[in-house]
Amino acid sequence: MTMTEKILAAHSGRDSVRPGDIVVPSVDIVVPLDMNFYDSMWAEPTRVFDPDRIVVIFDHVVPAPSRQVGEALERGRAFAAKHGITRVHDVGPNQGICHQLIADVPYAMPGELLVCVDSHTCSGGALNCAARGIGAPELIYTMAKGYTWFQVGETVRYELTGALAPHVAAKDLFLHLADRYGAHVGQNMEFGGPSLANLTLDQRRTLTTMCAEVSAEFAIAEPDEVLREHLESRGRTMDGAVRPDADATYAAVRTIDLADVEPTVGLPGSVVHNTAGVTSVRGTRVNRAFIGSCANGTIADLREAAAVLSGRKVSPDVTLFVTPGSQAIYRQAVHEGLVATLADAGAVVTVSSCGMCAGFQNSLGPTDVCIASSTRNFAGRMGHPDAQIYLASSGTVAASAVAGSIADIRDF
Repeated sequence: MTMTEKILAAHSGRDSVRPGDIVVPSVDIVVPLDMNFYDSMWAEPTRVFDPDRIVVIFDHVVPAPSRQVGEALERGRAFAAKHGITRVHDVGPNQGICHQLIADVPYAMPGELLVCVDSHTCSGGALNCAARGIGAPELIYTMAKGYTWFQVGETVRYELTGALAPHVAAKDLFLHLADRYGAHVGQNMEFGGPSLANLTLDQRRTLTTMCAEVSAEFAIAEPDEVLREHLESRGRTMDGAVRPDADATYAAVRTIDLADVEPTVGLPGSVVHNTAGVTSVRGTRVNRAFIGSCANGTIADLREAAAVLSGRKVSPDVTLFVTPGSQAIYRQAVHEGLVATLADAGAVVTVSSCGMCAGFQNSLGPTDVCIASSTRNFAGRMGHPDAQIYLASSGTVAASAVAGSIADIRDF
């Protein structure tokens, strides 16, 4: 079996599963978000299966900008208190984008199964966890019962070789993959190979998070020393880790030489077979820029942006927003002097939330052209449907904000 199949089988009380099987697995962690508590999405269960396995995170629309949102957050707090749920990431010092917290605390653990209402939950696969987004009604059911259901999909394995060139990012790797191999509808994605060890955990998270953009079900990376160090630094172990069997069956096994990847830009509309090397779109005018989201709000992203912006100024024709992935990352960026560098260059640093990525804050107007290191670029994602959204690495976004047009980070 593949890694995803092993986890689904173990959590379903089965010796094995195969693509096409319907499984009803128990879950280890359920993560409701602030949006779950909106009037239109909420129906409170009379009980929860285990309050210690539920983590409430407020991240999409925070701090509350309206009465409706304020009421939803209040409802979430009351729900947690009523059912004895102690792991609550409310607005404050422990708040952050859910997938950043899921990796950093961590709540995603090797060999476990985690569900959340957000479609980018596959991000948790960087920690060798089977993590997936499910619908709001199903999440409520799962909080009550402790199990859910999936149809097992086929798995596509990616063997990574070589090394990324300087100033080439994991976002570039994903855009390269999305353009070359396209959609993975109903499929799981598995990452391994000799060069997985060359990617940091944050880089792996960028990769697994973005797998939602090619419609993958689960995205999971093999466990190794990089993951072990991440867990042990947080007092956790890798005891539950799973690896694929040597004779695992895959829909395809593909090799990507990291040395073949160059700075890449996702063109407006979709990333599926729709990206270009930065040199071919260099000079395209932009007036909005955004660094952040669950995929690229890490301290490494802020360091890369600050390195580009140090001693430079954002173009007067561009508004640059920077959103740290969590308040902990924001504090670290303050202590490292990164926030001062970003602000001195003319960037606006915002609260940790899904904010601009999902069009909840700083929404784009009809003539805006934005380059972002966020997750999605379909029409209307960040505001007006006529706005254009290009996706790129945080370094490329920072360089473009200075130039006033899409720029090659290698020139900076």
